[in-house]
Amino acid sequence: MGDRKGTSRGWHITRAEGTLTLSRRLPARFDLGVGTVLPQVARPERLAHQVRQDLWRALRDLRGFAPCVRITPQDGQLHLLAGGEVAGAVPRAQAEARIAAVLEDGARRARWLRWAA
Repeated sequence: MGDRKGTSRGWHITRAEGTLTLSRRLPARFDLGVGTVLPQVARPERLAHQVRQDLWRALRDLRGFAPCVRITPQDGQLHLLAGGEVAGAVPRAQAEARIAAVLEDGARRARWLRWAA
């Protein structure tokens, strides 16, 4: 199956070979990225938007940051990569630690899964 692209409130949603990518710009670019694994959900687009919103809130002070979320189903789970594009220099380790903190927050994860169920 070929690439399918759509937009959702100004965000690009790209689907290719089972993978969903949500980004502000095309092509999606991951200058920063941290991964996690989540259980399957009925609406991965909603999951991607929720993660993107929390990611933006955590990193909005990072100049030139454009969040991206990639979700790949594998072995009955969802492998999620959260990060995005950054224009200019960035303290990579600090930024990725902030992304990891968002992804590891139990309350956020529970909210994302409820919203995407």
